[in-house]
Amino acid sequence: MNALPTVEDVIDSYTGRSHVVLQYGATTKRLVDQAKKPGFSADSWRPLAELVAVGEFERIGAFKEVMKWPDYVEFLTNWATSSEWECSFKHITEAGGRVFLELEERSEVGEFRSVVNSLTVYEFTDDDRIRHIDFISR
Repeated sequence: MNALPTVEDVIDSYTGRSHVVLQYGATTKRLVDQAKKPGFSADSWRPLAELVAVGEFERIGAFKEVMKWPDYVEFLTNWATSSEWECSFKHITEAGGRVFLELEERSEVGEFRSVVNSLTVYEFTDDDRIRHIDFISR
């Protein structure tokens, strides 16, 4: 049994940009779970897009790959339809206009299973939409 709380367990304890980041994580989890059902498509990520500055969004992944929003949605759709994913909350810090989120992430794709510690750095627009994500895992 995992002793760490889930994002859903802690989301109501945070406000501001930290809350937005936790909402992003909780929405991702919900959509990954829904992705196995018929009819799931790139359009299904619309609830996540509501948290994002879609026109200026950029994500830098663990291998320094850069994705704009349309590329990221395609990546998410391919990943979510073939993967199981869950995470546990470790820590969140808001400083200098950025939010730093630490998670333990567990995923399963076919026979492959992984557990990683991740640090994701979120940057925002003036209206508190996510415009940039740096994802680091080990």
